[in-house]
Amino acid sequence: MSLFRDDGVVLRTQKLGEADRIITLLTRNHGRVRAVARGVRRTKSKFGARLEPFSHVDVQFFARGSELVGRTLPLCTQSETIAAYGGTIVTDYDRYTAGTAMLETAERFTEQEGEQAVQQYLLLVGALRTLARGEHAPHLILDAFLLRSLAVNGYAPSFGDCARCGMPGPNRFFSVAGGGSVCVDCRMPGSVVPSAQALGLLGALLAGDWETADAAEPRHVREGSGLVAAYLHWHLERGLRSLRFVEQ
Repeated sequence: MSLFRDDGVVLRTQKLGEADRIITLLTRNHGRVRAVARGVRRTKSKFGARLEPFSHVDVQFFARGSELVGRTLPLCTQSETIAAYGGTIVTDYDRYTAGTAMLETAERFTEQEGEQAVQQYLLLVGALRTLARGEHAPHLILDAFLLRSLAVNGYAPSFGDCARCGMPGPNRFFSVAGGGSVCVDCRMPGSVVPSAQALGLLGALLAGDWETADAAEPRHVREGSGLVAAYLHWHLERGLRSLRFVEQ
């Protein structure tokens, strides 16, 4: 029997029995972890209130054996709130749908339980903090998070130089399968010709240039979001369920 302590963000919860839940978290040191939290569905459970989606918590786990992730699910025995981002996010539809897409993305990019994913964890915490504070439009925060999640997992798109031959940009064409912007010689079937403003916006979001991103016109934001969704879909091999509600 072993005790483990870690910081984590609650990604989702599932009912278990009459009063328990399975909590899925993205943790700093152990990657994605599923654990059983007993009694948290009781009405007066303060413990359960701390383990809701969007919560950033300090958690203690009790596991059989020397590893946190093993044949059986560990028990979540204690939690302390670091930041309750959900309190602000769930009160606004745009923030909630964007935040839900972030949680789903983080889970999809950490499918191997127990495998450390510090960059993805830090990226998610920062994105939820920014979303909760309302520092930028929710759609922009989401697209920035999606692009950076792709980047930290080895799928960074190019929005200037040709992704295939390296020809200096700007380049007219954009290929999801080709890795982003491509030149006329490297363009592939299915390539599109987005506006220069949309590509500039996506480059700004990836680089963290919020001054440029915040000044973008709504039509270019919509165009850019479509490119991000298509690129993410290609690399995840299937789309995000929650992204459909953001697009509405």
